[in-house]
Amino acid sequence: MEKLGEILDKSLKRLDLSPRLDEYGVWPIWNDIVGATIARNAQPEKIRNGTLFVKVSGATWMQELQYMKEMISQKLNQSLGREVVKNIFFFVGKLDAEAVKSKSQGSSPSSPSSPAPPSSPSSPAPPQLEFAEEHLRSIKDPEIRRALRRLFTAHARKEKK
Repeated sequence: MEKLGEILDKSLKRLDLSPRLDEYGVWPIWNDIVGATIARNAQPEKIRNGTLFVKVSGATWMQELQYMKEMISQKLNQSLGREVVKNIFFFVGKLDAEAVKSKSQGSSPSSPSSPAPPSSPSSPAPPQLEFAEEHLRSIKDPEIRRALRRLFTAHARKEKK
């Protein structure tokens, strides 16, 4: 007599659902990979044929995350142990506040592992950079944090001109 687990395993193999099940591994790790600030403004919606569809809170977030999508997909795939996310497609939509809250409560905010970039005493950091630094502290991944910091700094420089 076969055990139920063996029967289910055979059935799953016959239905070839394992790649689909692997795709849904993105949801539990998303907030830890991207950090609390991004997670509050971007959440995975669905995944189809290796393309992860991510709903973002606004056009600004969509544009900023475009620059980071390769890095995010690499981090997701690295965490999942195989190439699951081949592309990320961002779209603007209303995020479910409850889903964001419940998911972000699972990941605790971390202390910054890299210090803020030095600012010269003669030119204090613009308020938007101070605001950005405050939010960057919640991003666990140092590579994503550095990329966002560079993006915020470049944006602040352009606004000065």
